[in-house]
Amino acid sequence: MSEFNLSFAPLLPLPLLAGLAVIALGLVGLGFYTRRRGTFLRALGLALLLLSMTGPSLVHEDRNPLKEVVAVVVDKSGSQTIGERPAQTEKARAALEKNLNALGNVEVRVIESSREESETEGTRLFAALNAGLADVPLDRLGGVFMITDGVVDDIPRIANALGFKAPLHALVTGHEGERDRRIELLEAPRFGIVGKDQTIELRVSDTANGSDPVALKIRRDGNPIATLDATPGERIRVPVRIEHGGQNIIEIEVEALPDELTAINNKVVLSIDGVRDKLKVLLVSGEPHAGERMWRNLLKSDANVDLVHFTILRPPEKQDGTPINELSLIAFPTSDLFGRKIKEFDLIVFDRYSNQSVLPLIYFDNIVRYVREGGALLLAAGPDFAKPEGLYFSPLGRIAPARPDGTLTEHAFRAAISGDGVKHPVTRGLPGANQDPPAWSEWFRQVNAEVTHGSSILSGAAGKPLLVLSREGKGRVALLLTDQMWLWARGFEGGGPHLDLLRKLAHWLMKEPELEEEALRANVRGHVIDIERQSLKPETPPVVVTSPSGAEESVNLTPGEPGISRASVNAAELGLYRLSDGTLSVLANVGPENPREFQEVVSTPDKLKPLAEATGGTVRRIGNAENSDVELPRLAAIGDSPIYGGAGYAAIKRIGASEVKGVSAMPLAIGFLGLAALLGSIISAWVFEGRGGARKNN
Repeated sequence: MSEFNLSFAPLLPLPLLAGLAVIALGLVGLGFYTRRRGTFLRALGLALLLLSMTGPSLVHEDRNPLKEVVAVVVDKSGSQTIGERPAQTEKARAALEKNLNALGNVEVRVIESSREESETEGTRLFAALNAGLADVPLDRLGGVFMITDGVVDDIPRIANALGFKAPLHALVTGHEGERDRRIELLEAPRFGIVGKDQTIELRVSDTANGSDPVALKIRRDGNPIATLDATPGERIRVPVRIEHGGQNIIEIEVEALPDELTAINNKVVLSIDGVRDKLKVLLVSGEPHAGERMWRNLLKSDANVDLVHFTILRPPEKQDGTPINELSLIAFPTSDLFGRKIKEFDLIVFDRYSNQSVLPLIYFDNIVRYVREGGALLLAAGPDFAKPEGLYFSPLGRIAPARPDGTLTEHAFRAAISGDGVKHPVTRGLPGANQDPPAWSEWFRQVNAEVTHGSSILSGAAGKPLLVLSREGKGRVALLLTDQMWLWARGFEGGGPHLDLLRKLAHWLMKEPELEEEALRANVRGHVIDIERQSLKPETPPVVVTSPSGAEESVNLTPGEPGISRASVNAAELGLYRLSDGTLSVLANVGPENPREFQEVVSTPDKLKPLAEATGGTVRRIGNAENSDVELPRLAAIGDSPIYGGAGYAAIKRIGASEVKGVSAMPLAIGFLGLAALLGSIISAWVFEGRGGARKNN
């Protein structure tokens, strides 16, 4: 392919050439005015002289024609995995590539959208198109074909925003008459106070405009909690109780239709982090002792603790003539605290309290019931605990995790973490515990007891239990068999980690998930689920991982630090995974809780139609409801046109672009030809003028 062009390279600056041209024009004009012979030939000579000063050249370009680039954008988003769409997409892609190549002089550029981006940002085909054509000059683009279900989230509002002048054609997968029912979250809280209700607002949508009530099933942490009736299209408020701190996984599901596209959007999953309001703690101190203020100072130092503290200054049996009601700073409201209002407390602490007849036995029965229904009790025992008037021999003995043998140890000893304590989150990793003996100060008194149920996590003299934890019904009990903790708080002989220990102990009693001694946890990192099993047991069973589609995989865990075993598993599917070891179970959501990609899954040509028609392109369905066969339009290649498609065809734009292979230039005013033309014009003018003069003389 050859092209010839005229090129100029002026020998003088353009303003100077323009001035010379004006002078030459004046001289020629004067010659014509005076009717001098040879003026025309002089004008020709001056013109040739000026032309030579512009450096004219004849340029010959040897060009190779360039192929028109046609982009084929393939939608790989999640909604394209539904039904027959994957097969339709692949068939359309293969046929389109074949037919475009058959047009000749076409470079097909296949661009696939990102599945990972669609999970969080929706279907972004135009972003993928721009990235795929980053190295292509836009004036070489002959057309764009998009194979998609039509649900695209980054459609430009006007055609000029595309940045190219070429037709856009959309080939829509799926079929007419698709139906989908889904749950649309309108308002979803991210945090909630433990023990309080949070309201979730949602709407059930049905593309078939169904109006019959449907059943909404609500689950919390995998356990059913309610079933509600919902009318499609109406706003629905769903109250959910936040049962514990940390993640509360809420599932809301509506039954799938028989002819529905997919059931993946019939369920929404959200995580509500439970946070505790101010902890309300009741501290009842019995006989005054050196460590009494330690408990008060510890609890008062935490701004999140609302402390109610009562101290028994004198037991009722002590007789000195002073009425007991006059010794109390305020009247002891036993009927309120241990009766009507007992459930308002998150934790009850008895510090060296003995059965002094201040509390009737019926109130101890109330405390037992309070614990078994989910409350928390901490018993800090003193010497009285081993005596018949001790709390063990009250109704609280039914839930105490250790039975005193009636003796005390009253010599120096060091507390140590027991075998179970090494694995327990309350005592694992306490500062100083990794030394032998532990780098803690000595204590001098311990109530000797035998564990009846629960776990001893601290041991004292002769390995006897010192701190015992147990579960009682829905509640928890901790028994500290010494009143010497204050020595650590005072820094005696360097003290000990009393703050770490007691705070962890209080949080365990409050059922904080991080301090559970038997727990199955799952943490999601992208498409990887990290599994962690906390246990005091010597063996850890395998964990069965159930994917959203129902596929199961058994995973063996590897022991790590004491009490913890771990494993990781790849999650190929998006959605809610269930993990169980036969005793404990946990939920893990992979990807967004409610992927934007699946919020709208019914295929449609309507979204892309205005933009495609503005470029001269077309939008058409290529699938049917019966099978995965596709029907593509006939392809054509045409020149510049306002319309590039019709009922049965779709066209690309022929650009006619080319690249220069070689260039040669022939100067027109330099060399023999230029010199001959210039001399010829001068000689002609001289000869013509000479003949005119000779005739005049004759």
